[in-house]
Amino acid sequence: MTTGVIPGGHNPEPRPTGERMPQQRHQPGQASPHVETRTGSSVITARAAATFEPVGRSVATARAFVRDTLQGWGFADVVDDAVVLTSELVTNAVVHAGTHADVLCLRTDDGVRIEVADRYPEREVPLQGSAVNMGSPDREGGRGLQLCAALAARWGVEYTSTHKNVWFQLDLPERPVGTRAAGPSLPADLLPLADGRVRVAVVQIDRKGSISAWNEDAEEIFGHSAAAVTGKPLTDLAAWPHTPGTGTGIAEALQLSRWEGSYGIRGADGRVTSVYASHLRVRDTGGEPSTVCLLVRDHERAVLQTPLRLPASDAGVTSDGQNSDPFEVFIGSPAPDDLDGLLQRTVERARDMLDGDSAFLLLATDDETELEVRASTGLPSARQRFARVPVEAGPGRYGSARMPAVHDDLAAVPGAVPLLTGTGMRSVVTVPLKVEGRLTGSLGVAAEAPGRYSNEEALRLQFAADRIALAVESARLGELERLRRGSLSFLVEASDLLAGTLDRDQTLALMAQMTVPTLATWCAVYTIADQASDPYLSYVLHEDEELIDGIKSLLAKVPPPDPVPTPGARVWTAPGEHAHQAALRSSMRSLGLTGGPTRQVSSGIGPTLATASAVGGETVVLPLVARNRVIGMLTLGKPTDEHFRQEILELAEDLSRRAALALDNARLYSERTAISQALQRSLLPPGTPHIEGMEVEVIYRAAGEGNEVGGDFYDVFPIADNAYGFAIGDVCGTGPNAAAVTGLARHALRLLAREGLSGPAVLERLNSAILDEGARSRFLTLLYGEMRPQEDGSAEMKVVCAGHPLPLRLRQDGTVEAAAEPQPLLGVIEDLELYEQTVTLDPGDVLLCVTDGVTERREGTRMLGDDGLADVLTTCTGLTAGAVAARIMRAVERFASDAPSDDMAILAMRVPGLQKD
Repeated sequence: MTTGVIPGGHNPEPRPTGERMPQQRHQPGQASPHVETRTGSSVITARAAATFEPVGRSVATARAFVRDTLQGWGFADVVDDAVVLTSELVTNAVVHAGTHADVLCLRTDDGVRIEVADRYPEREVPLQGSAVNMGSPDREGGRGLQLCAALAARWGVEYTSTHKNVWFQLDLPERPVGTRAAGPSLPADLLPLADGRVRVAVVQIDRKGSISAWNEDAEEIFGHSAAAVTGKPLTDLAAWPHTPGTGTGIAEALQLSRWEGSYGIRGADGRVTSVYASHLRVRDTGGEPSTVCLLVRDHERAVLQTPLRLPASDAGVTSDGQNSDPFEVFIGSPAPDDLDGLLQRTVERARDMLDGDSAFLLLATDDETELEVRASTGLPSARQRFARVPVEAGPGRYGSARMPAVHDDLAAVPGAVPLLTGTGMRSVVTVPLKVEGRLTGSLGVAAEAPGRYSNEEALRLQFAADRIALAVESARLGELERLRRGSLSFLVEASDLLAGTLDRDQTLALMAQMTVPTLATWCAVYTIADQASDPYLSYVLHEDEELIDGIKSLLAKVPPPDPVPTPGARVWTAPGEHAHQAALRSSMRSLGLTGGPTRQVSSGIGPTLATASAVGGETVVLPLVARNRVIGMLTLGKPTDEHFRQEILELAEDLSRRAALALDNARLYSERTAISQALQRSLLPPGTPHIEGMEVEVIYRAAGEGNEVGGDFYDVFPIADNAYGFAIGDVCGTGPNAAAVTGLARHALRLLAREGLSGPAVLERLNSAILDEGARSRFLTLLYGEMRPQEDGSAEMKVVCAGHPLPLRLRQDGTVEAAAEPQPLLGVIEDLELYEQTVTLDPGDVLLCVTDGVTERREGTRMLGDDGLADVLTTCTGLTAGAVAARIMRAVERFASDAPSDDMAILAMRVPGLQKD
């Protein structure tokens, strides 16, 4: 891949546009409104380019290139759409068209433009309104232009004689800035409440996101000294919700020109302080950008929060007597540009409007059977957020969702509003949020005193709910669309990662790392070896590594969840209950309430409480089902009092299906590899025997990943007293089929030789056995011999060379000569007339036997050959048999840079003599 980045500059001249191809059936006078050509009106402020090779892995590399480029430019809002479109277009180029892909990213004042060019200009361009079929969305290819039409603001296709260039434009969403306003004079008892002196933490963040300034109020609020935090990323201290595809991350928020909202800061004591923040992006005289953050405690947000344009009591009438938008009167202007901000401001205004102690807002799920808590004030929001309650009426159900309802005293009707159970609220008024008669949510205001609300308050709240319902539904649909696009990008990258490995342990680690912290705070993976086995805890991960051991120990004490094949997430309460009981027992022991010795709280109870807090929220289990069998469970958890969003659970379910198949593929691969290795080892000789008066060394290399045995084979075995057989052969081909003939030949040689047959008789009968295999038979080259060490220190060799590379004899004086004559190979003709030759090795002589994988080693047009092997052997005078074999193998490996493509076997036999120092 080649890349280039060019900051600044103006839009280059448009590329030459070739003639429209004949197959593009464009009707005269018929416009194609979504297909445009590039214009030179926009100012290019930066560009980045890269070229990707026509291989499958280039698609993932291109996605990473576009993602990194756009995030570096601060375009986080359009990253997911750009990644999805780039993935499809690059796939079309490098996979389907089989050409290089040129990717160009252009940054303009109002958005980003991405161009993908391939070297296959004959591809047809489907035009809107024409008869050309765009193809099915479910097919593997052909979706790139469909996605461009669906996601991009503008797109087009350009042709030259050598290239086809597809481009698309993604516009940045408009971000309305706040409007300054003055509030009316208020009595003292109506002013916002602050705890004594209001402290405003002033924190400056450099362009890398690290803290460069930290004032005294920041030290007082959070407990960190300036020296301790300077240089650290703000993300190390900020507690920011992780929800893929929705909202804005803290890194993106720090890049915006202005941002205002709530999040948390971890103090020196480990506790999170809720703060209200106002961010302003500035630059110094040298042009270096930074972000100034003003932070106050959340309940003192009035110090920083942009004031409303009009007080609520104005009821839609401006100071000059003209009517204003009722929505702006209730929510304020400008309205928040994100769903969470809109909902939070809604509940706060509803609470103030009815002078309540708390308020809450729930949104309906897609099937409208449940309501999900999305915003609240005056309630333990961490516990309530994303909690779900049923809609339909019934005992313990949230039965007042579809109609306005007033409850004078919740103590008299337990469970009427489950959300408020245990909160101390006594009276509540709830109203539905409806759009075109369809239930989209519910808004409620509650008070600690009974009998606070009547039908009049219900009508006022319903009037306000009717004004905001459409805006809430629009923002909700926008959030769902962003989540869908983010989920698509997430699943694309997850599928690539899971498909890239067949290692079981690595697959388990990837499963956990993809879910934490994107989908959950912690994750555990259980695996099931077979239907008769219990689930086994195989992997545990938490976003805080210090808590992993505690969670692993806790889960080991809890019975695993039942392997139910029913799809979907189901709640698992056992870890939270067990953690709560363990923390309670530890607390009682530390206080001496159990009759045992009192322990120090810091040393005994700390880890237990941390673990209990980590797993104290909602825990769900998703089955890992592959090939109609449950092979494990994916367990996701939240910390204390937190719940999962339905959209996150659906995304986790999609991920679990992909992960289950990847895990089962890894299991099958491991099993088949183990079986293959066991079978291959059975074809190898059990070992080389010790031969008195002889040195014997063997080196064997099978071609192909995971192969231990191929078409080449060797054997050295005893025949009778002081007589040993040796063989080295090469079956036609490589791999398992050749290995099957290898096993036949090696075992037949041993049996026939031990029957007392001569070398030619042994090979003739082996030839008949190979021919009896019929269509499965393969021809075989074989060098077979018998060695007998002599009393005078020499060794007698009787050799038959049936079509095999000739054995080479190395004498003490360094001369090398062939030790046998060539004869017909085996497995081709029935009647063979073979003969054996006798060779006597003197002390210090070496007999070298190799397969053709050694002599046919190639580097381009060069080949090692028999002469090259003889030259290497000439340098081995005086070396031991092991040293000779090792030197031959090194020479073969160094002859070419590529890995060997053929099996290789080297058998070196030497009569001991004088050795070189």
